[in-house]
Amino acid sequence: MLDHTDKRILEELAKDGRISMKKLGEKVHLTGQAAANRVVKLEEDEVIEGYTVRLNHKKTGFAVHAFLTIFTKSHDHQPFLSFVASEDLYVVHNYKISGEGCYLLECRFPSNEELDKFLSDLNRHANYKLSVVIGGS
Repeated sequence: MLDHTDKRILEELAKDGRISMKKLGEKVHLTGQAAANRVVKLEEDEVIEGYTVRLNHKKTGFAVHAFLTIFTKSHDHQPFLSFVASEDLYVVHNYKISGEGCYLLECRFPSNEELDKFLSDLNRHANYKLSVVIGGS
């Protein structure tokens, strides 16, 4: 079970995963060594599974951000899944979902033209509902 200090450590690491242990300790009212020990324990307990990098997608050339709710055209999802695997340049996440749709795709594209081509190819395997992110990251 996480205590208040553990929760504060997680909040600070979520803001800046590269924060020094000394600075983290100052923010949560611990010594740097005590903060480091807590972080190691959170990692060992698999509360912290890893660290990531946030990208500026406009600068990476993949500024078009889209979510697609997928409705496969048959009970055999393998053709759709094979298509998604072949489009790993664009598909950031593929979630199997319940409720409306079978899958939820999060995708990034360099242009609207690339998005249109992807949708045209996708249409052979599934119907979809498209949402494009306006603003945000």
